[in-house]
Amino acid sequence: MVTPESIQQNIAQGMSTEHLSVVGDGQHFEAVVVSEAFAGKNRVQRHQMVYQTLGDRMRAEIHALSMKTMTPQEWRSQQ
Repeated sequence: MVTPESIQQNIAQGMSTEHLSVVGDGQHFEAVVVSEAFAGKNRVQRHQMVYQTLGDRMRAEIHALSMKTMTPQEWRSQQ
């Protein structure tokens, strides 16, 4: 079974983040990913970067993942 913790672990292993949280019920998940790597990237490019960290899990295991992807500066401005 897919858990928020396992998704969070995959993302953390695949990219450097300043903040990372994943919540979900086993089928639907929401992630907040804050990374300097997102600087200069549009929303689609940012999501693609996160999808890359999850690899085949996105096709085989994870059915619904919504994301908020921000740079550290964007994150701080929302706090």
